[in-house]
Amino acid sequence: MASTPPRKSGNPANNSGFNQAASQKQQRQEERAAKLAEYQRNIARRKRNKTLTWVLSGVGVAAVIALVVGSYVLTPRPVSYDIANGSLTIEGVETFKHETLHTEDPVEYEQTPPAGGPHSYRWLTCAVYEEPVADVNAVHSMEHGAVWVTYDPEQVTADDIQKLKSMTPDTYAILSPYGGMDTPIAMSAWNAQLKLDSVDDKRITTFFENYWRSNQAPEPGALCVEPQGGWM
Repeated sequence: MASTPPRKSGNPANNSGFNQAASQKQQRQEERAAKLAEYQRNIARRKRNKTLTWVLSGVGVAAVIALVVGSYVLTPRPVSYDIANGSLTIEGVETFKHETLHTEDPVEYEQTPPAGGPHSYRWLTCAVYEEPVADVNAVHSMEHGAVWVTYDPEQVTADDIQKLKSMTPDTYAILSPYGGMDTPIAMSAWNAQLKLDSVDDKRITTFFENYWRSNQAPEPGALCVEPQGGWM
């Protein structure tokens, strides 16, 4: 005998309650699905942000490393030479015989720039100068074994000056402009001078190797910086 399907309650109130419960259940399921979808979107967003952060951090670190490496490569390395004895013969170098006399009177030098002679009792601190320096003070520094590199601003370029700086040691050397020279560049040490037309002349380095802190200077090894406490 065929089964009889269950009958719904004929009570409208009971049918209404059944439909309402089903509707609430569906609503809760939809809310859970919506929350799950939002959660998954948040997780995905966090992953993207984390990946982007790592990428940007990596780019930043790479940029910093490139900057440091670039600075290291592009920054001129300090130049140094061995203490010389002045025994080399360099083509074009003129040699002289000058007195080591201290004076506070004006001095007319035989060479331009000077390569020795009477000078002030105050020596010049060995360094790179952007303005001309006093002959009488630079000559005293050469008496102590310094090499004085001069250039005529009207005959050299900014790149030339940078090249000269890169070849000049940071002790016992003076680099300064000197107007009115008969050549663009001059290398001077006590009783020796070399006139040059180009910063690419290999004799610049050779001159340093032969005359930098030479033991042939009148007072080799004496100070090339202002004395502690300054001049009195």
